[in-house]
Amino acid sequence: MKKILLLLALSLQSVISAQIETPAPSPGAQLIQRVGLTDVSVKYSRPSMRDRVIFGNLVPFDRIWRTGANARTQITFSGEVSVAKEILAPGTYAIFTIPQQDKWEVILYSDYQGNGAPKVLDDDKVVARIITKVTQKDTTVETFTIGIDNISMNSFDLGISWENSHVSVPFSVPTDQAVMSSINKTMAGPSAADYYAAATYMMQDGKDIEQSKMYIDKAMSMLENPGFWQLRQQSLIYAAAGNKKEAIEIAKKSLEASIAAGNEDYIKMNKDSLAEWQ
Repeated sequence: MKKILLLLALSLQSVISAQIETPAPSPGAQLIQRVGLTDVSVKYSRPSMRDRVIFGNLVPFDRIWRTGANARTQITFSGEVSVAKEILAPGTYAIFTIPQQDKWEVILYSDYQGNGAPKVLDDDKVVARIITKVTQKDTTVETFTIGIDNISMNSFDLGISWENSHVSVPFSVPTDQAVMSSINKTMAGPSAADYYAAATYMMQDGKDIEQSKMYIDKAMSMLENPGFWQLRQQSLIYAAAGNKKEAIEIAKKSLEASIAAGNEDYIKMNKDSLAEWQ
């Protein structure tokens, strides 16, 4: 009986111990910032100095550093960005650094998963290398900090600070190109796809068929080579509008194009409509 009670007590103690939660010495952090039309986020761990000499000691000079603690520090871009004349695709990258006394090399790496930095970098995974000067601050930064600073509509700086050292990497985002493209597209008016979608919806929902016919004609006038499915839709709208003669001519074109494409479904639908309308 005593043995059973002892086992129960030990089991209970094990369960209680497993529920104890302690703070991480290098807590995780996530920074999210919108720059122009691009979302930038940084995920990293934040070690503190705790009376230690950091650069040249805890973090040796001239060696690849994970730029933080624990898992690799990650930076994510929702859109295309540029850094050091390199264009980076949207996605997530690891940030590695090689600190030196008066300058750092900041490296963006496509393999962002895992802990620590590799002993040797795979050149195929290096997407950008940036050499940046070290600024020595008068005040001490106790806890390792990454910031997104000097934000404008088209650019930002990635700042890294710890101890008395600070480095900054400038990035640019194509906000102006994206906005101007949107303005030009909007000001140019609806596209062929917009007119086609509106015409199809209005016909299928039993709305103003003459308006639907006007929209489909506009769509077709903007297309150099309308597809057989688009011609099919135009023929149905013309038939619904009572223009059977024109509907037949358009259906013949759709039939010819669907035969060329080898689409049996549209071949049958066009033949059935032609038999009905003729």
